[in-house]
Amino acid sequence: MTTSDAPGRKLTAKGLATRERIVRAAAQLIYEHGAQNTNNDQIRQAAGVSGSQLTRHFPTKESLVRAVLAWQADSIVARHQAPELGELDSLAALRWWADSYIASQDMLRGGCTFGSLAAEVVKTEPIHRDAVAVGFERWHELFKRGLSKMRERGELRPEADPAALAHLLTAAFQGGALLDQASGDSTPLHDALYGALAYVESFAAER
Repeated sequence: MTTSDAPGRKLTAKGLATRERIVRAAAQLIYEHGAQNTNNDQIRQAAGVSGSQLTRHFPTKESLVRAVLAWQADSIVARHQAPELGELDSLAALRWWADSYIASQDMLRGGCTFGSLAAEVVKTEPIHRDAVAVGFERWHELFKRGLSKMRERGELRPEADPAALAHLLTAAFQGGALLDQASGDSTPLHDALYGALAYVESFAAER
């Protein structure tokens, strides 16, 4: 989280708390209703702030949406850095990652928190395309780093391409989450993730 809202202006601890509360409230509302259907009054009431506090931290809707995109990306990265996942550098860790999302009711309720917003704004508000790209790149890098370590240790064959496999895992998750959201059934996400993992495992070195 940033410690200032404008160049040269540092936030106090109270200001940071207020900013965080606004972003959290906006993130929840946007997740449930979409960016286009979320207005300042709804955010102000949900965050418990005044109109002047809201505009002080986020003078435009665009600045708030970018903050929410960054916050959602931070949340996704944090979830992928849970102790149980280690460095995402083993097949067991990748299976644990898949299982944790397949079991999550969040996927059935509203889809991926970052992906849902990204899909909306990348078409309707191209100004946010760079923020979306940065968020996905951070996510992709986590998988790529783990898969690279597996290849370096000889657990994956040399022809395994960590970057391509990382794209596959991310795309399988996004597509599966969307299908889950549409159907209210976790089967599509299960099939997409375990299909992607099976392909990753096809590069496992023979022991």
